[in-house]
Amino acid sequence: MQTQQMPQTDSAAIAYVLKEHYLKGIYEGDLNKLLQVYHSGTLLFGDVKGRPYAKTLAVYLDGVQHRQSPRDSGKPFNGEILNIKVVNSIAMAEVAVQMYEFNYHEFLSFHKIDSRWLIVNKLISDVNK
Repeated sequence: MQTQQMPQTDSAAIAYVLKEHYLKGIYEGDLNKLLQVYHSGTLLFGDVKGRPYAKTLAVYLDGVQHRQSPRDSGKPFNGEILNIKVVNSIAMAEVAVQMYEFNYHEFLSFHKIDSRWLIVNKLISDVNK
């Protein structure tokens, strides 16, 4: 029975990190919130508007810092957690983020390091048709 409780607790912890740090950080353009959820070695890959997307965390955060945040733009923003799967100290979260003219489907890889769930890899695809 306890093995079933552990993933639920970890899933809840990841959901909290996603809502309070990841999604709010993107919406507000708040680097401090984002830095609390990303491992320093995180890499980001995928496609945006049909073009390959590959960035280091530093390049990604620089872009966040130098763009108008969705909150400040007054344009619609929606972030939704679709799924979280936990196996011991690793996890995968599936997230949908709609902002500006983008509709991102994301897979975020997490690793529990020093009792904290951190994103270690981010895969995104802009699924606008």
